[in-house]
Amino acid sequence: MFKKLRRHDKKLSLEEGRDILERGVFGVLSTIGEDGYPYGTPLNYVFDDGHIYFHSACEGHKISNILFSNKVSFCVVDSVEVLPSSFSTNYKSVVAYGIASLVAEASEKLYVLKKIVEKFSPDFEKESEEVLKGSLNTTCIIRIDVQHITCKGNIEV
Repeated sequence: MFKKLRRHDKKLSLEEGRDILERGVFGVLSTIGEDGYPYGTPLNYVFDDGHIYFHSACEGHKISNILFSNKVSFCVVDSVEVLPSSFSTNYKSVVAYGIASLVAEASEKLYVLKKIVEKFSPDFEKESEEVLKGSLNTTCIIRIDVQHITCKGNIEV
């Protein structure tokens, strides 16, 4: 179902790919809309227990596309260093393929929002508690159940 990586010499281990997803700050979510056009959205996220989570407004282009087709990809690029003299770039990247769904359960939504605060605002966890609880009805949480990961990199010395 998923194509094999063409450049086997660039393949990174699955463990390294998971590490990239764990420490990554931003990724690009790719969806497809009713009009047939792909749509890429850069966003922050958390990777937890094999799932990619992010928060969103409950309406808009991204949500409409996910409701139209829940098959998505999510790309994270890490450790980027341009090498001008060798006309190359050092990088590590992951593309995760999966099924996106809107999280309905309030306890899972709150868990994910706390994980987002823990990752991006660790000094404000206590201050965030009331804000998070108050935003449960107006914030959508999307979970990507990852089905396949490709991990690729270029590391020149």
